[in-house]
Amino acid sequence: MTQTPVQNTAKIRIGIIFGGRSVEHEVSLVSAASVINALDKEKYDVVPIGIAPTGKWLSSSDALRFLTEKKSLENESENILVPDPRKQSLVVLGESASSGKMLDVIFPLIHGTYGEDGSLQGLLELADIPYIGAGVLGSAVGMDKVIQKELLQQAGIPVSPGFWFIYELYKTQQNKIIKEIERKLKYPLFIKPANSGSSIGISKASTRKELLASIEEAVQFDRKILVEQGMKNAREIECSVLGNDDPAASVLGEIVPSNEFYDYNAKYVDGKTTEIIPAALPKLLAKKIQTSALNAFRVLDCSGMARIDFLVDRKTNRFVLNEINTLPGFTSISMYPKLWEASGLSYSALLDKLVQLALSRHQAKKKLKTTFQPKKDWYK
Repeated sequence: MTQTPVQNTAKIRIGIIFGGRSVEHEVSLVSAASVINALDKEKYDVVPIGIAPTGKWLSSSDALRFLTEKKSLENESENILVPDPRKQSLVVLGESASSGKMLDVIFPLIHGTYGEDGSLQGLLELADIPYIGAGVLGSAVGMDKVIQKELLQQAGIPVSPGFWFIYELYKTQQNKIIKEIERKLKYPLFIKPANSGSSIGISKASTRKELLASIEEAVQFDRKILVEQGMKNAREIECSVLGNDDPAASVLGEIVPSNEFYDYNAKYVDGKTTEIIPAALPKLLAKKIQTSALNAFRVLDCSGMARIDFLVDRKTNRFVLNEINTLPGFTSISMYPKLWEASGLSYSALLDKLVQLALSRHQAKKKLKTTFQPKKDWYK
C-alpha cells in the first residue's frame, strides 16, 4: 500500500526588525508596516521586533505602533537577540531571563547605520539565524560610499570622479583640502556623508561658499565625507537586483525628482516625484546598465537584494554607478519592489523569494566547517 507523504504545513516564523538608532528610523517604520501587511499569514508567523531610537528592543504586536506614535517604552519588557547559536530566539531581559519562540528567519529592515552597515548582520551571524539581504561584508562596503567607490573602480565599473577626507583633518587643513577638491573636481559638486542613506546630509554646491556650508551639513552625520563631481543633464536610473550567487536584474526605472536632485523631501515628503517604469532607454544602453548592476552586486559580495542607482548623461548616454543600496526602501510603492513587479514578480512573491534566498544561503553556510582537528594537541 502506497502511503501519501505528509507535507510540512508549519508556518515559517519570521522576525521583522525595524526602527533602530538611525536617521532613517521613520523610513524603516514605513517599510516594516508594508512588509508585515503583505506577508501571507497562511505561510508566515510574523514576529515584530522594534528597536527604539535609544536602542531599546521590544517585541510585541504593538511594537510598530509604539515606535510610530513615539510612545514611552519605560514600562515595556525588553526582548533582544543574543549572540548565542543555541538560542536562535528572542530573549526577555529581567531577573528571570527566558527565551521566546525560535525564529526561522529575520528580515532586517533598519535602513542606515546600525542596521544596513553590517552591525546587525554581525549579530545575526553570531546568533546563527538566517536573514534576508547582504552579509556583514556586503552590507559594510555597500554602506560606505568611499570604500564602495574604490572597489567598483578597481573592477572597471564607471563611477563619478570623487575626493574624500576625514573631518578631523579638515578642521586643521581646511584650506589645503578645499584647494585639492577644486583642483581635482569641477562644480557643481555633491557633498555626502560616506555612511548615510535616504539622501540625508547630502547637498549640492556650485560655489566655494556653498561647498563650505555643505561640508558642515554633512559632518553632522559622519566623520568621513565624500565629494563627487556632479553630472550635468543627468537622468537618475535605478535597477533592482535579486539573488545570491547567480543574481538577476529587473527592468530599469527612471526617477524624475521634484527638487533639483533626489533629496529626502523629494523621496518621502512632497509626493511630487514621479517614476517612469520601464525607463525609456536604448536597448543596448539598458543592457549595459543591467550588466554593470549585476557586476557591482557580485564585486561587493551582496546577496538577497540590492537597488543600484545610476546617473546617465542625457546628451551622450554616458553612465556612472551612483550608489548601491543593500537594504532599499520596501514599501509597496518603493522602487525596489515596483521594478520587480514591472518585471513580473509581485510584492508578495518577492517577499517569498527573499525568504527562500535567505534560507538557502544559510543552509549552504552551515555545510562549512567551523572546527579543525590538528594532528597534535599543540595548544595544550
